[in-house]
This record gives sequence, C-alpha cells and structure tokens, in this order.
Amino acid sequence: MSALSAGIAGIGFWGNGLPNWNDALAFARGGTLPENPPARPSPQLLAPNERRRAPESVAVALEVALAACAASGRDPAKLPSVFASTHGDLAITDYVASTLASDPRALSPTKFHNSVHNAAAGYWTIGNGCTAPTTAISAYDASFAQGLLEALSLLAAGHEAVLLAAFDAPATGPLAAISRSEGLLGAALVLVAEPRPIQLRVTPVAIPAATAAGALDRRYSGNAMRPMLALFDALAAGGDTVLLHAGPGRALRVECAHG
Repeated sequence: MSALSAGIAGIGFWGNGLPNWNDALAFARGGTLPENPPARPSPQLLAPNERRRAPESVAVALEVALAACAASGRDPAKLPSVFASTHGDLAITDYVASTLASDPRALSPTKFHNSVHNAAAGYWTIGNGCTAPTTAISAYDASFAQGLLEALSLLAAGHEAVLLAAFDAPATGPLAAISRSEGLLGAALVLVAEPRPIQLRVTPVAIPAATAAGALDRRYSGNAMRPMLALFDALAAGGDTVLLHAGPGRALRVECAHG
C-alpha cells in the first residue's frame, strides 16, 4: 500500500488532569499541570440533562471532537467522521452482563442504549444534525492506527476534511482483569487534504511498533487507547517520525512535517 497524506487542521485532547490540547502541550513540553482541572468532560453539544447522563466514553469523545472542529474552523455538521475505541464502554458492558446474570428485568434501557460501540458516533451525528458518513471502528490495540487509516482513505477518496476521534474509558468488574483500561482519555484530529503547517505522511510497514516513551504516553500508560499517544507526543514535541501499532507485526510509519 502506498503512502497516504493529510494536513492537520485541528486537534482536540482530554485526559484526566489535562482537559485540552493546550494543557497537554504545556505538560508534554515542560511538565506543567493546570490548576483545578475538571474531573469529567462536559461537551456543550449535549443539553444539560443529557450531559449529566451521558457515559464518560461518550462525553470524552464528544469533547475532543468538538475541540478539534473548533480549532479547525470546520462545520461539524458537514464532516465525515471516524470514531475509534478499543473497547467502547467497558463499565456499561460490565453492568449489562452482571444485570442480565442477576436480575434481567432490572436492565436500564438507557444503559443498554449506551452499550453499543457506535454510541458516541450516534450522539455526535444526531447532536450536530450531521448526515455525512460516520464509522465506528474497533481493532483492539490497533484501533487508533486502523481509525487513522480509515480517515486517510476517506480523504484519498475525495473528501476535503475528515474528523478522527479516539477514546477509551476505565474498565470495571471482571472485564478489567482481561481488558485493562485505566482513566479516561480521548483525542481528535481534523485531517484535511490541503497543505497545512503540520503534515502527516503515513505508510503501512511490516514491522512491529516500538514502545513509546513520551510524557503523554507515560502519564496515560494504563488506558487502552495508549497506542495513539506516540503520535500526540510527537505533535507536542515536534517529533518527525513515529510508529503506530497497527496489528500483529504491523505498524504505520507516520512522518510529521512541522511548518
């Protein structure tokens, strides 16, 4: 497969203690943490009552997607989107499984509604009135790399801009022993076909990805979406090349040009 390329028009980020990309930049470059960061994302796309009820996985996905779109100046209603998550929401999955085992009639319709893997994509498209194509993708620890490939393929197919949002939430219950994920983490990119100060050139390669060692990677090493952090550390620090895990013995070589 030949290389795919894109410019970055907007970046969104939310992690425990670092509620936006500017805070993530300050931490990655100098170890600075903001004072009194919010404990939970509060995406303004949702009405206040929905904002309170939305699961953390949906909240963080919408928060970073909105931030990336705002930074890019693009209308969310017109953007094709790709939402990538390793596990979806494991806390809800644990709740559904345990309730079905113990008292099936007590199952919450709202929790069941939020258990599907494309819940965040659904909230996003409905909230924005977006009728552009959207994809929810999972590929275990290669989820971010495969989401990035999907987004780049949409650009190569003729779309002017694509939103990529990636996120994972904490695992709870018995699932946490086999599908580890700690803390809340999300990041988003608005990728565009036109040249931008930050350009990506992405090439699939048949080699394993090396373990990253940047500041963001170390801070959020327990989250299932950790594999994406090699790229965001490079974007923060001005790095030029990273390898993203794309499957067994496979990686994406991402070359970053900072204008």
